[in-house]
Amino acid sequence: MGIFITRVFGGGFRLNPDMILEQVKAQFRHESPIEGSWIEKHAVPFQKFAVKTQVYYGGITRYEDDQLVQYQFIADAKTGSVLDIHRL
Repeated sequence: MGIFITRVFGGGFRLNPDMILEQVKAQFRHESPIEGSWIEKHAVPFQKFAVKTQVYYGGITRYEDDQLVQYQFIADAKTGSVLDIHRL
């Protein structure tokens, strides 16, 4: 029980990266079909200004105007929120 509480409230709890990827893909599907996607399975430390957290890096590939376009995103491992996304 103590380990569970430490992981949940002590910052050790992380969402399943596949669930986060499915959420991101669902948002992209509102605009167009997806050709491919990926997400790293291990969370890594991330800091932006004073905010520190653990994140997963991932990507989405889709066609836009008959061109294959790739996007990379950074998602918070604890909340699943997309912290950054950019077109490559």
